[in-house]
Amino acid sequence: MMKTFFCHLIVLILFYSTGLKADAYHVKKGTPLNSIKKAVEKANEMDTLFIHGGTYLENQILISKALSLIGVNRPVIDSQGGDEIFIVQADKVLIQGLRLQNIGVSHLKDRAAIRIVEAREVIIDDNILINAFFGIYLQNSSQCIVQNNTIKGNAHDEMNAGNAIHIWKGSQMEVINNHLSHHRDGIYFEFVDQSLIRGNTSQDNMRYGLHFMFSNYDTYEENSFQRNGAGVAVMFSKHIKMVKNTFEENWGGSSYGILLKEISDGFMSQNTFKSNTVGVYAEGASRIKIENNNFIDNGKAMDIKGNCIDNQILSNNFIGNTFEVLTNSRSNLNHFEGNYWAQYKGHDLDKDGIGDFAHRPVNLFALITDKIPAANMLLHSFLVDALDMAERMFPEIIPEHLSDEQPRIKPISYD
Repeated sequence: MMKTFFCHLIVLILFYSTGLKADAYHVKKGTPLNSIKKAVEKANEMDTLFIHGGTYLENQILISKALSLIGVNRPVIDSQGGDEIFIVQADKVLIQGLRLQNIGVSHLKDRAAIRIVEAREVIIDDNILINAFFGIYLQNSSQCIVQNNTIKGNAHDEMNAGNAIHIWKGSQMEVINNHLSHHRDGIYFEFVDQSLIRGNTSQDNMRYGLHFMFSNYDTYEENSFQRNGAGVAVMFSKHIKMVKNTFEENWGGSSYGILLKEISDGFMSQNTFKSNTVGVYAEGASRIKIENNNFIDNGKAMDIKGNCIDNQILSNNFIGNTFEVLTNSRSNLNHFEGNYWAQYKGHDLDKDGIGDFAHRPVNLFALITDKIPAANMLLHSFLVDALDMAERMFPEIIPEHLSDEQPRIKPISYD
């Protein structure tokens, strides 16, 4: 049963800064109404609706004018397994402080708790979205901010799951400080340029913590991606900056911390790859600078395929990984230098902090287990040690030129 509530209409004069924040306002009380949809229809351009605490059984609320909808005491809007709740088709809309829930699964339509269509300067701030097929869906929009939201799905299989934050075709978007879980993908970007993903936690999603395709000149920084089905995928993109992110506990037969596929001219720095099946899996990646990262306790720290060229792997720490580097080619077209390798068996007689001879991070047994996974049971056996020693004395299979000529003797501090 729907509880009684009041939507107080407020005349609001907004002065937008470049960050889309309201700097000043003047208020004037309006007439209480008993329906959010009716309040939105009756509101004038630039009005504010204060929605007071309660549970409201509504959906398909169309916002076609610049409005601010602000929840007081976290009101609940429940779609009861039905269609979308808010459809935003206007610029300069604010939706804040609401709990939206129970958007039904549809195989004909990507239903979302909040859908933004061809709009600019929309802010979605401090909302809780529970059991939504898609959480926040933005299409063909720009200069929007999605921040401080908690979005928790109820995904059991990929066929019946949507994405927490889904952005298709946009520019200058900001996705900041959201907590995303139990969806298909935590964040999905496709054809999204010049945008920022910062400070988000994306965990326990069925497929990717971040799924990133055909998007250029973007930055994602200070995010945490944990326990996702296959970690993070960055594909078919260029000029991507990836800084100070954590990729952790992404385990599975075909899982990794991050997949770099057909991307170019990127930058990866100060990231932590910890306890993943593969830390970085690179295929068709070129001109990526990978420096000052930590690779800790992964199955394979890096799996970099033969079609990756002109990448620079510099001043990284490789600590506690079962295998440090794997490749499928006898040749090497990338540059490794100045990394710390925990498996380096050399010495530093001149005490300059650099090993006296080169380190070759690919070993024969890594190649064998890549072809025959069951061979992992022999990992710590005498046979493996003998293979490793023989291969280093008579290199025939592992890439001869994949080596670090300046291996560090001690782990690198990035403070």
